[in-house]
Amino acid sequence: MSVRTQVRPELLAWARERSGLPAENLAHRFPRLEEWERGDRAPTLKQLESFAAATHTPVGFLFLPEPPEEQVPIPDYRTIGDAPIPRPSPDLLDTVFQCQQRQEWYHDFARLNREDPVPFVGQLTLGATITDAATTMRETLIFGVNDRGASWSDAFRTLSEHAEDVGVLVMVNGVVGSNTHRKLDPQEFRGFALADPLAPLVFVNGADTKAAQIFTLAHELAHLWLGESALSDADLVRTPASEIERWCNRVAAEFLVPLEAVRDDYDAEQPIIDELQRLARRFKVSTLVVLRRVHDAGRISWDAYRAAYQAELERILEILDERGTSGGGDFYNTQPVRVSKRFARAVIASTLEGQTLHRDAFQMLGFKKLSTFHELATRLGVD
Repeated sequence: MSVRTQVRPELLAWARERSGLPAENLAHRFPRLEEWERGDRAPTLKQLESFAAATHTPVGFLFLPEPPEEQVPIPDYRTIGDAPIPRPSPDLLDTVFQCQQRQEWYHDFARLNREDPVPFVGQLTLGATITDAATTMRETLIFGVNDRGASWSDAFRTLSEHAEDVGVLVMVNGVVGSNTHRKLDPQEFRGFALADPLAPLVFVNGADTKAAQIFTLAHELAHLWLGESALSDADLVRTPASEIERWCNRVAAEFLVPLEAVRDDYDAEQPIIDELQRLARRFKVSTLVVLRRVHDAGRISWDAYRAAYQAELERILEILDERGTSGGGDFYNTQPVRVSKRFARAVIASTLEGQTLHRDAFQMLGFKKLSTFHELATRLGVD
């Protein structure tokens, strides 16, 4: 006879709502879910564990007396309109926690190996002028307009690699860990920064467009220059309530698209969409960023900017919906980007030296086979 668990029905309803999964999908997998939520019947322990896994809920949460108040463990500057976003998804929370675990490991690794603190973390304050801050970042990261390559992918790869070269762990992923069934939603968050003197970390939502990822990376790097951890939506159409977010937005925009360059290059005689696309190709940013800089340069009014921004945003969202997130590609190329090449090399080196268990290395790097470990070590030049 199966033993039923004593679980409060409201915890089951909370887990279902928290997951964001369609109710019919869960009902198909758990036919008695409505009975469980009404309290007419209790699930077995095995059923409860399966339900927890399906809804990405820690099983211990389901034995609490009431639903917990979950919050993102870093300052959350995202908004919908003028209101904070009420509930983070399990995908977002799991991504932040995973990055925090990796950062903690790398901090200890850097300390044991007597690595110097990354000098620019916390180097700037909100009192720094936007132009000076952007220039400092551009010089440190070697990311002038002519350093960005031929495409947005080239530019993003260049900026990511230069950031890692100066000590930042850059992680870019469009799914939770290696689970291609848990796609991250760019409309929930675009990225976050975890400030630390030895292990500064930036995460960029890889489900976003490549052009948008470039702005997100620049924005989160600006947070590191302030020495501030933050979760951001990096939206240029609204004026964030947070002074820190406003500063980081402005610095990222100036870092990528210097205002003087826009004033010199923008041709008001041409159709605006043609100019947006031309300048986006030149600076390797999104047309949305260019549009904001054209407004900042005084070439279009605020009302015209908002109308053009909304139209362009809808066009980009359609592209994202059509594109989706592909789980394809060479694993040995994509996985180091997901976990940061700098981080992956450190974990592999530590494991080969006997300081880290293979089991722990596999968990942090996102695979299970020893052969994968050795192949990745060879690909990254750590052997």
